[in-house]
Amino acid sequence: MYYKTKGYRIFSVANYIFLGVLSLLCILPIIHILAVSFSSMAPASANLVGFWPIGFTTDAYVKTFGNSNFINSLLVSVKRTVIATVIGMVIMLLTAFPLSKEDLNFKGRSIYTWFFVFTILFSGGLIPSYILIQKLGLMDTIWALVLPGALSVWNVILMMNFFRGLPKELEEAAYLDGAGHIKTLALVYIPLSMPAIATLSLFTMVGQWNSWFDGMIYMSDVKNYPLASLLQTIIVQQDLSKINVDPSMLENVSQRTVRAAQIFIGALPILVIYPFLQRFFVKGIVIGAVKE
Repeated sequence: MYYKTKGYRIFSVANYIFLGVLSLLCILPIIHILAVSFSSMAPASANLVGFWPIGFTTDAYVKTFGNSNFINSLLVSVKRTVIATVIGMVIMLLTAFPLSKEDLNFKGRSIYTWFFVFTILFSGGLIPSYILIQKLGLMDTIWALVLPGALSVWNVILMMNFFRGLPKELEEAAYLDGAGHIKTLALVYIPLSMPAIATLSLFTMVGQWNSWFDGMIYMSDVKNYPLASLLQTIIVQQDLSKINVDPSMLENVSQRTVRAAQIFIGALPILVIYPFLQRFFVKGIVIGAVKE
């Protein structure tokens, strides 16, 4: 058999080594950030912390959770991610379902498809988008973060191809039983598409959780910042005036440990959710590429 050949064994060993090194490159930075967040002020400031805390302390987390702006930003990010994912998935399904039909069943389908594809290639630009949000009165509201990116055309294309890979006989049987388009989508297509929906939901959640630029331009009050925007202000711009912390509170805590704690807390929700949805990845994306 081919898997017993010397070449295959060499490839397997090299592949495992490569994937192991790649995994370490992803995991070690997280371990380092976690170690810094639990270290005391002196070793953290002197950059002596490796992958194990020195002078273990939880002061950085106490200060972080005592910061009202950080908690507000965390809640804004949670609210934004949940709302955007629900709205995005509903709109995406309602868009992908008709676009998955044949031209014979949906006149002008190709025109509508290219209409959506056009938005991937060209956009209105930053300034027109900002003016639109401003004129609609959405500044400093959660909808300024949710609505502009509510529909991902890339997700629509993936979902459309997934729908087109499902057996047409199931749809025909539903129509024969008297089901309409909406009922067929809800009772036939969606249950069969849960792997793809879970995968695309995770993509949407990660994108919304990590998005920081829209919060910087659409929010004038730091209390309305999503967590990613607040972390960008604190870590990249190093502007501590927006974290609402009394300087005397940081006398015994290194700013580096506080930033490390905030980074780890910001990454933790996605790290927790990912293992539960990871098993859907391959099935959710690849199954739509298989045709009868």
